[in-house]
Amino acid sequence: MKHLPKHLQPRWRYLGVELETWPDTDIERRAFQRELWYAAQDLIGDAGSAALDLTVYTFEFEDGRGGAVVRTHRGETARARAAIATLSAVDGDPVGVRVRGVSGTARACEEKYIRHATEAPEQRQVVFREAEYDAVVRAERVDVRTDDGFSGVTDLDCQ
Repeated sequence: MKHLPKHLQPRWRYLGVELETWPDTDIERRAFQRELWYAAQDLIGDAGSAALDLTVYTFEFEDGRGGAVVRTHRGETARARAAIATLSAVDGDPVGVRVRGVSGTARACEEKYIRHATEAPEQRQVVFREAEYDAVVRAERVDVRTDDGFSGVTDLDCQ
């Protein structure tokens, strides 16, 4: 079977997506892909989501944060960003999703938008609401493990 000529081949754009959730949550690529498809279907319908052809190209997730490169057709990046923005949970776990940028190649997208900070999350004891708790510190965010789960606070909220 012959390849299509270059001018007839599909053109792609790659979206760098940043993911963040509670430190004990584990998200798999397949679950993220499924939720992405459902989000696109819910927002723009079956025909529109088929036109977007959202595909998770690369995915990495560890310690409550990660990133993905999502592929879509050229000219559909605005609708793809809107569909990704509606994503609020993966497998029932809440997740924060942010599109960091768009690129013409997957490699450039990974290098520019998916590169993670080298610092690992720090475990420490904090005083929150006049009691001592275990916490996970990432940059200026502190996730305090309470009896009900996690609470997201800042350095100013704990001592």
